[in-house]
This record gives sequence, C-alpha cells and structure tokens, in this order.
Amino acid sequence: MDHATLSALRDRHPAWRLLASPHAPLVASFLHRVFVAPNVRVMSEADLAEALEDELYALREQLGPEAYPKGAQDYLNDWAAPDKGWLRKFYKPGTDEAQFDLTPATEKAIAWLLTLTERPFVGTESRLLTLFALLEQISAGTEADPIKRVADLRKKRDELDAEIARVLAGDVPLLDDTAVKDRFQQFQQLARELLADFREVEHNFRLLDRKVREKIALWEGAKGALLDEIMGERDAIGDSDQGRSFRAFWDFLMSTRRQEELSERLDQVLALPAVAALKPEPRTRRVHHDWLEAGEHTQRTVAQLSQQLRRFLDDRAFLENRRILDLLHGIEIKALALRGATLSGMVMHIDAMGADVELPLERPLFTPSVTPRLADLALVAGEDDIDTARLFDQIVVDKARLRSAVQRALRRQPQITLRELLDAEPLHQGLAELVAYLELAHAGDGSDALDALGGLRALVDEAVEEPIRWQGSNADGEAVTREARLPRVIFTR
Repeated sequence: MDHATLSALRDRHPAWRLLASPHAPLVASFLHRVFVAPNVRVMSEADLAEALEDELYALREQLGPEAYPKGAQDYLNDWAAPDKGWLRKFYKPGTDEAQFDLTPATEKAIAWLLTLTERPFVGTESRLLTLFALLEQISAGTEADPIKRVADLRKKRDELDAEIARVLAGDVPLLDDTAVKDRFQQFQQLARELLADFREVEHNFRLLDRKVREKIALWEGAKGALLDEIMGERDAIGDSDQGRSFRAFWDFLMSTRRQEELSERLDQVLALPAVAALKPEPRTRRVHHDWLEAGEHTQRTVAQLSQQLRRFLDDRAFLENRRILDLLHGIEIKALALRGATLSGMVMHIDAMGADVELPLERPLFTPSVTPRLADLALVAGEDDIDTARLFDQIVVDKARLRSAVQRALRRQPQITLRELLDAEPLHQGLAELVAYLELAHAGDGSDALDALGGLRALVDEAVEEPIRWQGSNADGEAVTREARLPRVIFTR
C-alpha cells in the first residue's frame, strides 16, 4: 500500500480505471444487470449490443440525447480495448461471431460498489463463529498426536451425546430471527464471492493456455522436451494451492448426494419467515447450479490445453512425415544421377541377408475348444431381503491420481522405487491403493496413452524384497499398522 504501487495501480489496473471513468455508472450498472445478476458467463455480440442499445435509449430519454452519444457497438469495442480491459472479446472455435465475457477486474469493481450500499442489518455473530470453526478445523487437521486426536474426538462425542439427551428431554434450542438473518446474509455474501472467484480462476487458467500456445508457436526443439515442460507447468498449476482447492471443491460439488442435500437445505431455509423478510435474490434457490455452471467453464478452459497439445503433435507428425518423403526423394535423385556414371570402388554397403527357416512340423497342431455343457435348470427368484446399500460403499481408487503422483516424482529424479514413493505420499486407501500401484507397474509398458505421454516405465526386481507399511483400522475402528512384503518395484522414465 505504498504511494508508488497505488499510483501504478491507478494508471494500469482495469478496476481502478473503471471506478475513475466518467461512464462508470453506465458500465457498472449495465454489466451487473447483464452478467453478474443472472450469472451469465458468455454472451454473443448481437445479444449484448441489443441489450446495451435498449439501456442507452432509456438513459437518453431520461438524461437527454447528449448523455451517451455513441452507439452500443462502439461502447462495447471501447470497453473491450486493451487500455480499458473491462470486457473480454473472443471468438469460439468454428464461429465468426464475437463473444463477450466479464474480466475479473470488472467483477471486483462491481463487487466493491455493492458494498457501498447501506445494509439494513449487519451481523457479526455468524462471522465470529465461522472464524472459530475454521481455527478448530485447522487445529484438528494438523494434530499428529493420535492420543490428542482421539481425546478431541471423544470430547466432541460427549458434547453430541449431551445435546441429544437435552433434545430428547424436550429442551430444543432454536435460533432467533436475528441469528437466522445474520447467518443467511453471510451465506449470500460467500455465495456471491465464490461465483466471482470462479471467473478469476478461469482467467488464470486462460493465461496458462495462452502461454502454452505462445511456447508451441516459437518452439524449435524436440517434441519430448516441449511435452515435458508443458506437462510440468500443468502439474505445477494443478498442484498449487489454487488448483488443489478448486479440485477439492469440484469433487465435493459433483457428488449427487451433496447436491440433493444443498437443494433440500436451501428449500428449508428459504421457507423460514425471517429469511423471507429479507427478500433474498431469486437465484439464491439455485446457487449451487450456478456454481456448477461456473466450474464447468473453468474445466472447459483447462481442456483447451489438451486440444492444443493434440494439434501440436499432429502438426509435428505431418512435418516429420514430409521430412521422410524429402529424404526418400533425395535418395531417388542421387540414384538416378549415378545410373549413367562409371562407378569405382564401393558405393553402398548392405548387410548380408539370410532366410529365416520355419519348418512346418514346428507349428502347434490344432486343438479343438471345449464345448460347455449347459444345464437345463429353471431360475427361481429368491425371497431373501438383501441389503443393497453395500453396493454403494465400495472403495474406488483413482488411478489417474496415482499415475500423476508417479509422474511428478519422476520429474525430480530419473527413477524411484515404490517404497520411496509411498514414503513421500503414504497410502490413503490401504491395500486397494497398493494393488492399484502394482497394476500401474504391470501396465507400464507404454501401451497406455497417458503412460506413453508421460514416459512411464516400471521394472520389478525379484531378487530384492521390500516391506510396505501403511496405517489402517481394525474392526473396532482402532488405528493399526499393516505391512505387505513384495518384490522391489522401480518406476523409471
């Protein structure tokens, strides 16, 4: 917050330039109504120009024809110019119609303007409780002592048991209207901030995509070196705090059970009289669907990286095939030039050729397949009641996550054993995850597309036996250490 930094921000940052612009009321009000309020991520040029033309017509009726003299198209191009940076103008693949989207700086400026309006009620209790809850989660999640961890869990269990006993006894504490309003206002604020953060996350991934395109366009080296560098940058983005937080949020929100739970709780909260008195925005009912839509745009931006890599590989393969044809054509030209010349000495050396002899009797004889015998039995439906809930409690191991862990380790060193890898990244799903690692090692012959892309290979040393240990739990839920002995598995580039 020094003078030089603030002076540079005033001259260069799009949000500050928007707030200082004489047209700031028009820009902020129109973009908030068109993009932010309905959570529209992308709008075509024709639709946006038509909406702005209607807005300008209404303003000229109120303020006079000299208020905003230019046309809607001119204003949109001006707002999307590099010296403004309030809108992003781009073209979708396969289309010739321009598309517009808000920039993160514009959304920040609009969000700050929203905070200037007077609020009928300012709550502090819910934010204080949220701070305490966050500190409690950090403290519990970083406690490495099992004894203290179990003591905290037992304390929470005793508090829950005491609360259950009070409720059963008829003592049901309820939140008053003030507490309900306080918590709901904080929910609305966090929901709006989350939607704004999505646009900034998408902007950061778009910058990475632009950087990859520029690097591919100027690259003169080998394909392997470029792929290794690009995949390293993508892994760095995915392993950053922002990437991990976005991935955890997306996995949490993609759960069907979580979506149904959010819908049920929103219906319950919006039906409360205290919340209805606040007149919440209509989109609050489907805010989790807005989160999904915004997250999908971010995922689509990440997918453009893979498309760019595929295009690069196709172009490189075309150039290499053309180079091979040029070499063959050069050989033909030289051969025709030597056809009429008098040769002296050796012109070309060819290795001695030999025939591979395969005797007919060395081939195996035909072996007829065994014909299965089908029993003529009538199937009768059973009457036993089977608990089908166990079918949904199966453990699914994410092999893509394990493959990424191996590839990240191989970027720091040429080879690593499975034991060294598990020392750095312990098993979270026990024996099932260990078996998945062994399956990756068995498939590490380059046949898999991702393995071939990352250069993953695996070797097994039967002469050396290594113990693999991990933390598990027994039938009573107590923590135990389990161990498996297996031959040494070595992952290499």
